[in-house]
Amino acid sequence: MHWASLHKPPVFWVWIATIAYVVLNTVLIYLEFFYLPLVPLALLFLLIAFTRMDVLLYIVVLFVPLSIPLSEMVSGLPVDIYLPTEPLLAALLILYLLKYLSGERVDLKVLRHPVTLAIFFQLAWILITTITSTDPVISLKYFISRLWFIVGFFILATQLFRDEKRMHRYAWLYIISFSVVIVYTLVRHAGHGLDNQMMAHSVMQPFYNDHTSYGATLAMLLPVLLSFFLLIRRGDMNVRFLMGLLIVFFLAATVFSYTRAAWVSLIGGFMVWLAIRFRIKFEILAISAAVLVALFFLFRPQILLQLEENRQRSSGDLAEHVQSIANITTDQSNLERINRWSCAYRMWKERPVFGFGPGTYQFEYGRFQRSYEKTEISTDFGTRGTAHSEYLGPLSESGLLGMVSILLVITTTLITGIRVHLRTKSRRIKLFSMGVIIGLVTYYIHGILNNFLDTDKSSALFWGFTAMLVAMDVYHRDREEDPAQEGKAEEQ
Repeated sequence: MHWASLHKPPVFWVWIATIAYVVLNTVLIYLEFFYLPLVPLALLFLLIAFTRMDVLLYIVVLFVPLSIPLSEMVSGLPVDIYLPTEPLLAALLILYLLKYLSGERVDLKVLRHPVTLAIFFQLAWILITTITSTDPVISLKYFISRLWFIVGFFILATQLFRDEKRMHRYAWLYIISFSVVIVYTLVRHAGHGLDNQMMAHSVMQPFYNDHTSYGATLAMLLPVLLSFFLLIRRGDMNVRFLMGLLIVFFLAATVFSYTRAAWVSLIGGFMVWLAIRFRIKFEILAISAAVLVALFFLFRPQILLQLEENRQRSSGDLAEHVQSIANITTDQSNLERINRWSCAYRMWKERPVFGFGPGTYQFEYGRFQRSYEKTEISTDFGTRGTAHSEYLGPLSESGLLGMVSILLVITTTLITGIRVHLRTKSRRIKLFSMGVIIGLVTYYIHGILNNFLDTDKSSALFWGFTAMLVAMDVYHRDREEDPAQEGKAEEQ
C-alpha cells in the first residue's frame, strides 16, 4: 500500500462523521441548544491561530472598526471588552508567549530599536504604577489590555511588515471595514438631517462610542489614503478616479462628523507635512515655537479677553461650529475639558511620582472638581470618563514619568519616521512613510483634547502605524527601488 494512503481517511468515515454531526445538531436544536455549529468555527480558529498568526492578526484588524462593546449586549458588567477583537487579541498574546517559551524570538533589530525601547519603558512604568495604584485590580486590567494591544498591533506587526505589501494590506483591511461604518453612520445621520450637529454625536454607535473617536480615526486614515493615491501609476486613470472618490467620501465623513479636534489635527498634520516637505530646520521650528509661547504670555490678558468674548456654541452651521473651537466661556464641551484637565493637574500635585494608578482617573477625579469649574454636563461624583488628554491622563494616573513615557514614544517615532522619509532610496517607501507620519501626527494633536488608546479602534492604527515606521526603518529604508515598481509612484 502506498505510504500516502495510510494518512488519507476513507470516504466512508467522512460520511459517518458528517451524518453523526447532522443528527447530533438536529437533536440539540430540538433541545434548544443552538451552539454546536460554533464548534467547527472554533476548530478552524484554533487551526489558524496555531499555524498562521499573521492571518489571525489580519482578522483582528478587519473586525476592529466593526467591534461592539459587550456592554451593548449585557448591562451591569464590572468590566467591558470589545467583541470579537479583544478576546482575539488576548489569544494572540497567549500564543505569542507560548511561541516565545518554545524558542521563537522577535528580530533583535526591532527589539533594540529606540521606539521599541520607549514602548517597553512605558509598559514597565505602567506595571510599576499598577503595583502602587489606589485600585490595583483596575490598573492590572488596564496593563493587560495595553499589553495585548502592543503585542498584537506592534510586536507581531513589525514581523509581519517585513514584506512591504503587508503594511498596505493591514491599512486596507481597516479602511475597507471602516468604510462600512461610515456608510452606516451617514445613512443614520441623513435620516435626522446632515446639518443636525447633536445627532452627529451618536449616530456611529454601537461601533464607536461617539463622534470624537470616529473623527480621530477619519483624520488618521486620510493622509494614508492620499499616499495610496500617489502610489497609483498615472496611467491607471480608472483606479485613480475610484481612489479620488474614496478620499472625497472620507473627507465628507470628516466634515459631517462635526469633530472639531479632527479638523484641527488635520490642519496641524498639514503644517507638519510642509515642515518635512521643505526640510525646515529643527532650530527654526524650535525658535518659532518659543516666539509663539513668548507672545502668548506677553499678550495673555488680551488673548484671554478675546477668548472670553467668544460665545459661539457648537452648531450645525459649519462656520459657527469652527468658531466655537475657541469658546472657553459658554461652550460646555470646551469647559468640561478644562474641568477634566484641571482635575488631572490637581491629582498629579497630590501624587506626583506614581499617580493614582493606570485606569483610575474616572474613579478618582470627582473629588478634585471645583464648583466654579463644573459645567452642565459635569457629575457630582465624577463618573463620566477620562481626562480627555493622552498626556494629562498618564500624568494623573502614573505621575510625571507616565507623561514622559508617552512623549518618548511619540518623539522616537517621529524621529524614526522622518529619518525613513528623508533617507530611503525607495520612492514607494518615501510616499507611504509620509502618509503614516502625518496620520500619526493627527492623533498626537488629537491626543491633546481626547484619549482613545484604551480602545481597539485607535490602538490598531496608533500602534500599527508605529510598527510600520519601525519596520520601514529596519527592513526597507536602505532597499533600492524595485524595477518592477518603477513608475508606479510619483514624486511628492
